[in-house]
Amino acid sequence: MAKSEMKLSAYRFDLPSELIALYPAENRDDARLMVVHRNTGEIEHRTFRDIVNYFDEGDLMVVNNTKVFPARLYGYKEKTGAEIEVFLLRELKKESHLWDAMVDPARKIRVGNKLFFGDGELVGEVIDNTTNRGRTIRFLWDGEEEAFYATVKRLGNPPLPDPIYSHRKAEAIDEERFQTIFAEVEGAIAPPAAGLHFTKQVVKRLAIKGVAIKPITMHISLGSFREVEVEDLTKHRTDSEQYVIPEETAEAVNQALEAKRRVCAVDISTLRTLETSVSASNRLKAGAGWTDKFIFPRYDFKIVNALLVNFELPQATALMSACAFGGYDLIMKAYQEAIKEKYRFFTYGDALLIL
Repeated sequence: MAKSEMKLSAYRFDLPSELIALYPAENRDDARLMVVHRNTGEIEHRTFRDIVNYFDEGDLMVVNNTKVFPARLYGYKEKTGAEIEVFLLRELKKESHLWDAMVDPARKIRVGNKLFFGDGELVGEVIDNTTNRGRTIRFLWDGEEEAFYATVKRLGNPPLPDPIYSHRKAEAIDEERFQTIFAEVEGAIAPPAAGLHFTKQVVKRLAIKGVAIKPITMHISLGSFREVEVEDLTKHRTDSEQYVIPEETAEAVNQALEAKRRVCAVDISTLRTLETSVSASNRLKAGAGWTDKFIFPRYDFKIVNALLVNFELPQATALMSACAFGGYDLIMKAYQEAIKEKYRFFTYGDALLIL
């Protein structure tokens, strides 16, 4: 393995901006699917619904059932009425409605400011600066807990990531399509993108073939999108993200491994979760916790032997993880092929299956 594969500059490539998908495919399983075979280097071009053909009885797919929270709020400042935007990152203290958030325009939002949302039905007070754009906000709420969350959800918008949001705001289509069909446990600020292509029909066809689908939960945070700012990847640190691995999922994974069947991680979030909770005998352990695992080349995979991802942006950590799994040269070749064949990239883009 070339030493350069552990350097940030190895993951730069020219991506035409028109290949960044601003909207999802008309139907989830209309997305394209590139299939890369690690043992032969063969690259195939398919449609996502063809994924059923690559799995057989006894194989297992593990999906992330996290649900995206409508985290982007539009409001205005007290007194000046200036328009502001608040991106809720995570709840710090439930009983006092304390939240970690990003704000925009940051220079106008200071400690002590009151922020109003909707027709003033939700009011927040800035109580601390955390980073350049980061603020701690306490929502002033005297009513029932359930009513508070219902109000935030009603006023909130799907938090489209910047490469999409810089071109358009959330629309009605995003209410449904910025979630996977597996979404159950609320807590993410982005969906596990590789899971967005599944439909009930695809799931049913997999079930008919005897392919099981089991969930984990991993709440994707801004940490998953944090830019790598060091050339040496060994020095990059990621934020911790919360995960849960149910007992039933761990049992299914371990049975598949014993039977030498496929264990396919659907999305990098699932890959990171499965590779975090490993026993001394290289089996999956059930449980809950936090992971800051960053997977990049020279990683020794213990659990996962097939991987489904989306095509990522240059220098994304998810691209580095895909290269760790599929081999740097082969995956970068696949990316060049994807650009040539005009595959769509990023959250609403097309899928890559690495076998």
